[in-house]
Amino acid sequence: MSKLLADHTTLRLGGPVDQWLTHTSPDAWQEVVRAVEGRRPFVLGSGSNTLAADHGYPGPAVRMATRGIAARAVGDDRVEVTVQAGEPLVRLVAYAVAEGLSGVEYLGGIPGTTGAAPVQNAGAYGQQVADRLVAVTAWDWQHGRTVRLNAAGCQFRYRSSVFKAQPGRWTILSVTLHLVRSARAAPVVYGHLARSLDVPIGARPPLAEAAAGVVADRQARGLTLPVRGPDMRQAGSVFLNPPVTEQQAETVRAAGGPVYCDVDGVTRASAGWLLEQCGHGPGRRLAPGVYCSTQRTLTLTARDGATAGGFTAALRTMAAAVAKSTGVQLRPEPVRPALA
Repeated sequence: MSKLLADHTTLRLGGPVDQWLTHTSPDAWQEVVRAVEGRRPFVLGSGSNTLAADHGYPGPAVRMATRGIAARAVGDDRVEVTVQAGEPLVRLVAYAVAEGLSGVEYLGGIPGTTGAAPVQNAGAYGQQVADRLVAVTAWDWQHGRTVRLNAAGCQFRYRSSVFKAQPGRWTILSVTLHLVRSARAAPVVYGHLARSLDVPIGARPPLAEAAAGVVADRQARGLTLPVRGPDMRQAGSVFLNPPVTEQQAETVRAAGGPVYCDVDGVTRASAGWLLEQCGHGPGRRLAPGVYCSTQRTLTLTARDGATAGGFTAALRTMAAAVAKSTGVQLRPEPVRPALA
């Protein structure tokens, strides 16, 4: 019986694959390489940021399920932590907090695996993977060898990297980060988190308190998985916050919308706010079985009758509305399997 990608993605969408492999042992990677017989596989972690096609994927698929976290001191207060690709990111955060290591405490509640985090340069509340990454160990399908890429080699940008720019070329096997021994979290830079923690901007709350506050804030906004009810099948935010020109930024500000500079100095507007100005809102039906989340416009959910084709059409409809109204181009966030 064919394996369905729908069984391994949080949207529960996606057709069959030609071959299904689960990678559980770091020492057995070469067995996976031999098993796919020279074809580049589509690689999945938890499938929490994946929009798989209804017709499936015409090649092998590999689910990364390796586990393990190892730490070594490299200075008085600096620790290098190496994490296997299949380790859930939430478990890495829990480990770091328990060990009194600061640097990833604001990434709590982000669904997905640690190996997937560098692909998207995952980040939240002022922290991102690029800030702490020492290197990734990856398999280079183009040259048929294991490589080690440092942060510069990963070419990190806002929610992007060389892995996202060249899909299918590399499979991340492990991630090494540098964390700092500290009882305190990094400074709070987001207003709503500061209010949630009842601290001023710039404060450094206790590590465990900060991490718990982040998870509570994400849960309150429907940003953690799994969720129950009609929003259960989702892949989080479906659009990146778009770059805007200064004129566009002034227009958004004048209308009361949020504008900010990302870590690369690029001016961006809120994708969710732009969509709401075009008439979209929580709970809105966009296609058969496809709705905005009941809690936020920027998350689309799949219900009975949903298809990947319908989901894709909904994304196009939303992006077209924003482009027509504002001239701002929205870029979808979920990953789509490239052809084998």
